[in-house]
Amino acid sequence: MTSAMRHKAAPRTGVDWFLFFLRGLLLGLVTVGLGAFVLQQIDPANPVTEWLNPGASRLSWDAAQGLIVSGLSQGAMYGLIALGYSMVYGVLGFINFAHGEVFMVGAMTGMITANKLDHGGLWESNFVLAILIAVAVSVVCSTLTAVVMERVAYRPLRGAPRLIPLITSIGVSFFIQNTSAVLLGPGAKNYPRLPEGLSDRIGIGPLEIEGKKLLVLVVAAASMSALWYLVERTKTGKAMRAVAEDKEIASLMGIDVDRTIVTTFAVGGAMAGVAGILWGILFGSVTEFTGFLPGIKAFSAAVVGGIGNLGGAMAGGLTLGSSESLAPQLILEPLGVTGHTQLKDAVAFLVLIFVLLVRPTGLFGERLSSEDRT
Repeated sequence: MTSAMRHKAAPRTGVDWFLFFLRGLLLGLVTVGLGAFVLQQIDPANPVTEWLNPGASRLSWDAAQGLIVSGLSQGAMYGLIALGYSMVYGVLGFINFAHGEVFMVGAMTGMITANKLDHGGLWESNFVLAILIAVAVSVVCSTLTAVVMERVAYRPLRGAPRLIPLITSIGVSFFIQNTSAVLLGPGAKNYPRLPEGLSDRIGIGPLEIEGKKLLVLVVAAASMSALWYLVERTKTGKAMRAVAEDKEIASLMGIDVDRTIVTTFAVGGAMAGVAGILWGILFGSVTEFTGFLPGIKAFSAAVVGGIGNLGGAMAGGLTLGSSESLAPQLILEPLGVTGHTQLKDAVAFLVLIFVLLVRPTGLFGERLSSEDRT
């Protein structure tokens, strides 16, 4: 018997059977939930719906499109934050858990700028100019935060084992949170009221999208397009891809590795800054903890799409945002789960678990350096 045949005939371990059972359980839950949803849409009085979810009603198109648009807009912000995780992992091989706080800095500085512009009357009189100014300030502050973070906290640990910068990033996260609370005070800070036009619905095909959510989607798409052009079509992008592939060979080819790493942090910080002010516009308030849960979800989105894969990060964000918006209504509610609207965070992490069980490298595959592949 050859070694290949012996390997093929190797018995399953207990872990293998557990993962097989978990995959089947999650797939069964999704299948049964969607089946119950279809029956509920056909006839809410059918015996299965009466047994699982008495008193249920059909999901209206207005409610469905609201869930779709909300999922896409929130997922777009997850995707913008996830880009920073993927870019840093690509060049340094570790997860920067303080990146969520870079996003929070963008949201906070956007709030301060927006309120100053509102007090000066520009927010109401010329909203387009005001929002451009707020975005610029938010991006600059987030970029500076990311660059200082790399220079002070991570560069001295460049040659250390990966666990050390990982723990350091958690410490940096707590430091930025507490600094924000000391400088601005704890609790929620509100953005100024948006112009009335951004509350109106705009028809795009079969969907009617609220103005502020359309703004989020358009800005996110423009930011992703600009990033793609930077990475794929510019000399700086080629340097970033070369450093991500192999830092030593890139250095021998004349690329300034340190400068390229700083640029990567700066670009990731800029994307987080854009996401931060979009978050403030969409939800209207921020706190010193605003970056924690979106940051964790954005990291999950990066893993779902494929860590190190920029397109995968954006797709993973949209997948995660859409899942946490739609799944409670399409799967949990038809099964009669109590408080299903409060379980969107659990749904997001169940999506992560399911993707890792089915495709451990993410939906679009990982892009790792030569060192990580070995």
